[in-house]
Amino acid sequence: MVSIKPTSGTPQRARVLDALSAGNSSVRLQAALAAGSDPDPGFLETLVERCAVEPDFFVRDMLSWALTRLPPEITLPRIRRELGSERAQARSQALHTLSKIGDRRAWAWITRDMLRDADDEVARTAWRVAVALAPEDARKDLAGELVTQLGRGDREVRLSLSRALVDLGDVTRPALERAMMSPDPAVAAHARATELLRKNPEAGFDAAVDEARRIVALGPERAAAADAATAAAEAAGPAGTTEATEAAKVGGRTKRPGRLRRSWNADRRGGPPLGGEHADAPPLRRPRAGAADRSHRGRLP
Repeated sequence: MVSIKPTSGTPQRARVLDALSAGNSSVRLQAALAAGSDPDPGFLETLVERCAVEPDFFVRDMLSWALTRLPPEITLPRIRRELGSERAQARSQALHTLSKIGDRRAWAWITRDMLRDADDEVARTAWRVAVALAPEDARKDLAGELVTQLGRGDREVRLSLSRALVDLGDVTRPALERAMMSPDPAVAAHARATELLRKNPEAGFDAAVDEARRIVALGPERAAAADAATAAAEAAGPAGTTEATEAAKVGGRTKRPGRLRRSWNADRRGGPPLGGEHADAPPLRRPRAGAADRSHRGRLP
């Protein structure tokens, strides 16, 4: 049993704790880096509390990294308590930290309510964490739960959900096929776009959505007929150019079917990182580590 009592009362640790709530975000970032570079169980409570209220994304990410440097025996129980917080940011950041710790014992803590949380950031983070921690025998059921959220939110929310479903792999196909038949066109299009991405991970999300909407609007049979006419006309060479253009217009576009130019990886790079705000946020900018443990270099929390 690891004690969570402070190991010392040094002025240095007191300065770090005070700096974590400083008015300047750069000072808070440096303090979080210092806390993780010299892990001390005495930092645990302050780090968790700051995660719930810290307004700066980069500082929050560093706070989560600092928590991963503490022994999981003391960190996990405290983070679990945050999952039930009334504050959405506390729940979201607790989930994000669990994803960084990567302890599969936390899978049992990811509830249906979290996956359906009314706050988009909490839900996005829960989707990502659930996919990362789910055991093989739970992945099919997880896919069935995630498809209930298809059509939800704005582009970033839908992109996060599609990523989660694609990352689950082939087990998502039956659930997506059922969702494609939804009477709600937004759900049907999102399901079809996600299936296109599952089959072709290099396709771009926006292009897949456009293609899916076209198919939903026309119906699969008319869309397939338009695609066949376009392909046949293009195969005829220059003489078929006009016919190809007209066939493409029937499908509501002027590009050849399936030509999804923007890559899935480009979507991953271009988004605001990983599930919740964490999955789609911009690259972490941070000061030079200095005396920090080099093991944390690269993508922090």
